Amino acid sequence: MIEFKLIMAIVTGDRSECVVQAARDAGATGVTIISGARGEGLVPHKTFLGLDLLGPCDAVVIVAEQHASAAIMEAISARGEFDTSPGAGIAIQLPIEATAGLQSQIRALRNMKEKN
Repeated sequence: MIEFKLIMAIVTGDRSECVVQAARDAGATGVTIISGARGEGLVPHKTFLGLDLLGPCDAVVIVAEQHASAAIMEAISARGEFDTSPGAGIAIQLPIEATAGLQSQIRALRNMKEKN
C-alpha cells in the first residue's frame, strides 16, 4: 500500500514556478496551483486606501508519496527561500488518511519502484 502526505506551500507569485520545479526535481509526480491566496505574518501588511500592497500569492498543493515528502519539503523550502527571506512563503506537511483519483499516480510510483 502506498501512503501519501499533503504538502501545501503558500508562496509569492514570483516564486511559484521555481517552487513547482523544485518539487518536481525532488520527486513530486504532480502539483496543483491555486492562485490568489492571501496571507499575513507577524506584522500586518500595509494597505493603501484599503488595497493590499502585497503582490498575489499562490497555494502550491502537492500530494506526495510519503518516502519522497521530506525531500520535496526540503527542496521547496530551499528554492523558495522560506527560511532566509521573510515573507517569501511557508510550507506545511500533513498526513493523508485516504485518497481518490490517484490511480495513475499510484501505477507510476509502483513502476518507478520496480525499476529501482
